[in-house]
Amino acid sequence: MENCPTSPSLSHLDAKGHAQMVDVSAKEQTVRTAIARCQVRMLPETMSAIAKGNAPKGDVLATARLAGIMAAKQTANLIPLCHPLPLQKIDVSITPAPALPGYIIRSEVKTRAETGVEMEALTAVSVAALTLYDMAKALEKSIQIEQICLLSKTGGKSGDYQAAIVDLEEPG
Repeated sequence: MENCPTSPSLSHLDAKGHAQMVDVSAKEQTVRTAIARCQVRMLPETMSAIAKGNAPKGDVLATARLAGIMAAKQTANLIPLCHPLPLQKIDVSITPAPALPGYIIRSEVKTRAETGVEMEALTAVSVAALTLYDMAKALEKSIQIEQICLLSKTGGKSGDYQAAIVDLEEPG
């Protein structure tokens, strides 16, 4: 676990305590990447129907993957204080995880900018998971979206980060 600073600086607040978008204009543009991940737990029957393409709304996984990519591009419109960024890479993968049972959703986002892409990666997996739920809810209402997290990030003043999470596929 990382140590917290003793007196944290709240960069998204101005001197009067009002929310503000951080001024990154003086920061150097560097290559920044972020990888996020979540899991979507469901009944084995639901997972099987999705894998076979037997969901009432069509291709669940392709639609969820595309939704994740589109969501990453819209992050600044969804999260009030995020900067709009020129994203050079957005990869969203959805992998079967029979041990859950369910799917693991992973995103990797990359840019060359003054600020990082953690929120874009997290938004991608979140919206992909929500879309998976929407596409499959006719099969099962109890689908669970779990463990949305940042796995890693590179670039920027704060340096690199690697989560201590080992493997989301194995239920605990």
